[in-house]
Amino acid sequence: MSDSLAKAEAAAAEAAVNTAAVQVALAAVEVAKLANAQQQAPAQPPAPARQEFDVRKWLTIGAIGCGLGLVGALFAVAVAIGAVSVAILALVLRSIWSDIQKRR
Repeated sequence: MSDSLAKAEAAAAEAAVNTAAVQVALAAVEVAKLANAQQQAPAQPPAPARQEFDVRKWLTIGAIGCGLGLVGALFAVAVAIGAVSVAILALVLRSIWSDIQKRR
């Protein structure tokens, strides 16, 4: 009876060791699954809150755009007038210079 009792105690001790080893192995598998899931699916940032349509903002942007367009157009007209004036001045001075050269 002592022999069978010793065998039973040895089997119980082995079962306890095996149970602890299995639990550790299962825990390691779970940790590996969690790590793999975190690597595969990175956390997406939350979507920004949608802002309401602001009429005043767009009217201001439009007004500023129109103002800048008008300023640019006036600047272009001023440059064109200046270029024509310089061309006329050059022609007049050339004509005067030509007349002076003919008198000599």
